[in-house]
Amino acid sequence: MSGLSHFDDQGGSRMVDVSAKAATLRVARASGCIRMLPAVLRLIRDRRVTKGDVLEVARLAGIMASKRTGELIPLCHPVPVESVTVEFSFPDESTVKVESRVRVTARTGVEMEALTAVSVTLLTIYDMCKGMDRRMVLGAIQLEEKSGGRSGHFVRRLPSGGKGPGGDNVNVAQEGPDRESDC
Repeated sequence: MSGLSHFDDQGGSRMVDVSAKAATLRVARASGCIRMLPAVLRLIRDRRVTKGDVLEVARLAGIMASKRTGELIPLCHPVPVESVTVEFSFPDESTVKVESRVRVTARTGVEMEALTAVSVTLLTIYDMCKGMDRRMVLGAIQLEEKSGGRSGHFVRRLPSGGKGPGGDNVNVAQEGPDRESDC
């Protein structure tokens, strides 16, 4: 059925068999953002939200969710996550950007774990601040980079010179126009 690996020849769902693959180091980075009223972001950054330290609670939620991805996404393999980081930046007065990085030595990648970490981190920020701003917008959740495995190294944006970190060749998403959406 159209070459999709999560379906058998009759169109039935299946978990991909990765037993013949070698366990290798797999790393994935994902990002996303949430836009809100500038006054709400100031409260978050100043750690003055009455529910607690929004960024630290959200970071912990993202890390925990990453480790449970195989239970949340039906055909996603559970993997023994070895490292998860969740970082925050503030591109402007109303935006929190979240970036996660997940590492594992396994037979399958950790893109879904990185995307889950970002998604749950953003949802937690929304949950903790919705009483102050129900118009917050979550967006631009996307894979930034992945390495390891048969498909090789992928980077959403290449630095000048066309090489990835360490000078290695990378695959870049080039199908159609840039589908990146900024918050």
